[in-house]
Amino acid sequence: MTDEQKKGWFSRFKKKKTVEALTQPSQGPDLGTPEQKPEAAAPAPAIDPVVDLDPVPEIDPEPTPKPQPVPEPEPAPPPKSEVTPEPAPLTEPEPEIIAEPVPTLEPEPEPEPKPEPEPEKSGWFKRLKGGLRKSTSAISGGITGIFTKAKLDDDTLEDLEDLLITSDLGVAVAAKLTATLAKDRFDKEISSDEVKTFLAHEIEEILSPVAVPLALNPANKPHVILMAGVNGAGKTTTIGKLAKKFKDDGKKVMLAAGDTFRAAAVEQLQVWGERTGVPVITKQLGADAAALAYEALERALADGVDVLLIDTAGRLQNREELMAELAKVVRVIGKKIEGAPHDTVIVLDASTGQNAVHQVEVFQKLANISGIVMTKLDGSARGGVLVACADKFGLPVHAIGVGEAIEDLAPFNARDFARTIVGLEG
Repeated sequence: MTDEQKKGWFSRFKKKKTVEALTQPSQGPDLGTPEQKPEAAAPAPAIDPVVDLDPVPEIDPEPTPKPQPVPEPEPAPPPKSEVTPEPAPLTEPEPEIIAEPVPTLEPEPEPEPKPEPEPEKSGWFKRLKGGLRKSTSAISGGITGIFTKAKLDDDTLEDLEDLLITSDLGVAVAAKLTATLAKDRFDKEISSDEVKTFLAHEIEEILSPVAVPLALNPANKPHVILMAGVNGAGKTTTIGKLAKKFKDDGKKVMLAAGDTFRAAAVEQLQVWGERTGVPVITKQLGADAAALAYEALERALADGVDVLLIDTAGRLQNREELMAELAKVVRVIGKKIEGAPHDTVIVLDASTGQNAVHQVEVFQKLANISGIVMTKLDGSARGGVLVACADKFGLPVHAIGVGEAIEDLAPFNARDFARTIVGLEG
């Protein structure tokens, strides 16, 4: 064998040994040969750290944190489920519900300030004062002009009496008032304000007994009210206003268009019926008024009506045939319901002055007038006629009107009227 072959074989051998040494690091320690240890020691440190470092960090952190989550399933959650605060919310809303009605009760007392009747009273007095402005101006201005002297004498008394007569208080009332004034104050000093105060008191004394509201008798079902008066006095409008008043009082109301001679009167009453929600009994134009009244009574009885208001044709007191027809209506009503009509109200136009007194005389004979409604007090300076009617007939004055609006018809108040007509504040 040549040296080169030896040398090549040795190199191959050496190379083989080197490869084996590299591939046998794990078996090195088992052989325990002292010569191979130094050769294996060199590669060992490169392998050992890789093998030693990988498993150590993986094993160390895992076991330590995993045993610690064991305390998580502690019996802390069970007590929460055992307590189960579900009933608590059930009891909580109950006080909330109790608190809710409290605020609802609070707003109810707020509308308690319903002393609105007082402003209504003052509002009516203002309308009355405005409505009687012409009459007030005539009487109050006349008194101021008369009583400029220091003492009450015959001349001033005569002037006062003339003033009261021209203001339509009537001759009898004027004479009575001046006589009473002279009895206490003749030849004594007196001012115009003192005269106004005296007249207001005396007029109130005349009017107080007749200031009677139109009241319904519950025993009458229906309570029949017959409305009479001359043409243009305001019967139909007054009926409509009274119907609204009774309807607002909770009564069941019915109207009968007994003025069968005027189509406008029937239409006007139907308009009032629509406005107030009240039925209106009508017949063809020219139908018998007594027959219509009889039919209206039958309907009112069948429907359980509380109050029946019957309109009649306007007629002059000097037309005997028309007045006889009114008397026939009264007889028919009385035959159907005993004691009816329970009220027969005459509607007077204040602007007619002393003619209103004559109307009451004639109508009372034929229709047994039981009460008065005075309208159109705002139309002239003749409002004193109401005092004349009250003094002569003593009939109840149920209401007065000072305008066309519904609120312009109100129950008669003697004190308000007496003080207003002579120019004194309420």
